Amino acid sequence: MYKNLIAALFALALLSSTAIGQTDPSPPSKAKASSTSLTQRPLSVGFVYVTPRLPSGWVHQHELGRLSLEAQLKQQGFKVQTQFVENVAEGPDAERVIRDMAKQGVGLIFTPSFGYMEPTLKVAAEFPNVKFESITGYKTAPNVAAANARYYEGRFLAGIAAGRLSKTGVAGYVASFPIPEVVQGINAFALGMRYVNPKAQVKLVWLDTWFDPVREREAALTLMNQQADVLAFHTASDAVMVAAQERGKMAIAYHSDMRHVAPQAQLLAITHHWGQYYSERAKAVIQGTWQTGSVWGGVHEGMIKVGDFGPKVPKKVQTEILRLQRAVGKGSLLPFTGPILDNQDQVILARGQNLTDEQIMNMKFLVQGVQGSLP
Repeated sequence: MYKNLIAALFALALLSSTAIGQTDPSPPSKAKASSTSLTQRPLSVGFVYVTPRLPSGWVHQHELGRLSLEAQLKQQGFKVQTQFVENVAEGPDAERVIRDMAKQGVGLIFTPSFGYMEPTLKVAAEFPNVKFESITGYKTAPNVAAANARYYEGRFLAGIAAGRLSKTGVAGYVASFPIPEVVQGINAFALGMRYVNPKAQVKLVWLDTWFDPVREREAALTLMNQQADVLAFHTASDAVMVAAQERGKMAIAYHSDMRHVAPQAQLLAITHHWGQYYSERAKAVIQGTWQTGSVWGGVHEGMIKVGDFGPKVPKKVQTEILRLQRAVGKGSLLPFTGPILDNQDQVILARGQNLTDEQIMNMKFLVQGVQGSLP
């Protein structure tokens, strides 16, 4: 999650770092891990959360990653302990919390929100022996690595499901900030819908916030009043899902499975999985092999998954989505394949061509079929 992104700098910084999609070497054998744990001091790992811990959503998935890190490393014989601070506003308050963690002897600090990037870099310069992981950030330093996920891959698959099941051919999209990560998702979702219904339309509402359940709900209601019978969103609460459930409409869960609040409305969930990455990075710190760099993983790396289908999704559609997900993971199906036109009917990409990673990370257009504009 992030805002005020300078897209060109994002592309340049990320592409100049360690190869995208690469992670640290495989963990040591069990014997080596046990030997290491006999002499090591426990590694303290800290997490800073931008919202409260909720039953689902962005922070929930990172909380699952924290718990997975603890379980995996302890099972392998490593000594590790974790801590977290939740509901930390981006900006000066984040800098204070990150600095406090470093002062307390935390050896590895994960900061999963884009607005934490600059505070992380500032504190990292003061504590060169502490390792930092800027999640969704793009700037690195000798002791700061960056990581993000190809969320747009899941969005494309969700759009296909929405295109199959929408009766009006109109979807609503509640968006946070007009930054490349969010724009990628909007475009991939629209391309997915039009993959099966070339006339599908996606109506867009910008909120300029990550977390405001009241406004998220209001936006969802507005879109449903404008013929949208399926909703998608890029915000941090489950308010859109709840609104769709109340209105008898359909919705795509994001970050987490949200059937607990929208058992009938949920078509599927695009879920984020951080446990393996977090565990690998913590092990690297313990083993002394941690290096800075940038990671951009997706379906192939297991960081993004689509599933958790709701009762309105026929078995044949579920089978299709899972088959296409395997194709995305293998690289034989790419969401941003031409022809692609923007919503002003200008050619962005010719037939048979694919957008490069740099072009995707620098995305600043809306595709044909999206009703809205970039602020």
